[in-house]
Amino acid sequence: MRTLQFVVLAAAGLVLAGCGDDTGAGGTPTSAPTRAPSSAAPTGEVFPVTVTRTGGFAGFDDRVVIGKDGVASVSQRAKDPVRCKLDPSLLTTLTTALEQVDWAAVGSTKPTFRHPDDLIVAVSAGGGTARIEEPKLKPLMAPVSKLLTEATVPPGKLCKPV
Repeated sequence: MRTLQFVVLAAAGLVLAGCGDDTGAGGTPTSAPTRAPSSAAPTGEVFPVTVTRTGGFAGFDDRVVIGKDGVASVSQRAKDPVRCKLDPSLLTTLTTALEQVDWAAVGSTKPTFRHPDDLIVAVSAGGGTARIEEPKLKPLMAPVSKLLTEATVPPGKLCKPV
């Protein structure tokens, strides 16, 4: 049931992320960089990456910490922690997306609940922390969704036990 709820929320988020136009709040066109700005952390400096999923109607309390070598430490409420190695294709996709984020511009404010059943999916890397729906983290939407639904549902088909 928890997985189904997250999949529905993740799919809705992906659909909403693709909606709208590329204008800023003032109607000024904006464009997402295809490469990370020079202030973004180089590949080796964004790891370890931490993805957390907390709250929501189901009361999630999940944490995934991924090292540069692709080994993930997965902890979920009421379950023993698991270590697994991410599938190389998922690790490559995730790394590419991480490199597109200007982590210095993301900031490091811990996300807080906006309402009682708020589901927070947050990513911390390269000195920055933000909710996945933060526009600066848009490149990470699909890989993080795949990580949480296919790799770490203990352990999933894209993360083999170490």
